[in-house]
Amino acid sequence: MILLGFTSLYREGFEVVLFLQSYNLQLGGSVVLKGALLGLFLSGIVAVLTFVLQKHLPYRKMLISTGILLGVVLLVMVGEEAQEMQLARWISRTDISWLTNVIPAWMGMWFAVFPTYETMATQLLATILVVGSYYGARQMRRGVRADSSELANAPASDLVFVNGFVSPSASNR
Repeated sequence: MILLGFTSLYREGFEVVLFLQSYNLQLGGSVVLKGALLGLFLSGIVAVLTFVLQKHLPYRKMLISTGILLGVVLLVMVGEEAQEMQLARWISRTDISWLTNVIPAWMGMWFAVFPTYETMATQLLATILVVGSYYGARQMRRGVRADSSELANAPASDLVFVNGFVSPSASNR
């Protein structure tokens, strides 16, 4: 677990250094220094606010909104990748003629929504997988709760120890 944490942190740090180095070569060191200092200052403000307001923050709402934003990022990335594969001619490109005039060009630039069957299908598939896994996890959690309530109500004489777990005995099921 420590190795995983170190690898993740090292990778992010390496990515930031490459990003800043490219800006340093393009724009100069003073611009990068000002941007880095501004970023550190704003991160410090967020850290102080988080520590001061930690008892009053709506963590559940924050996690839900973060999950929704990650879902939007997923759709954008899937749309961009599908379009890149179309440009490389790895997958076909079939325009949806009635959507061509409806979806403005900026939607493709900012949200990777392109009026082709392939990009729409991949984004729809990604949405179905994410929403389906959410509901699948909820369904599995309900099953676990039912099992745990069954264990909680069972008399101690009916419980057996199997493979390191406590479960009702097979004769009482």
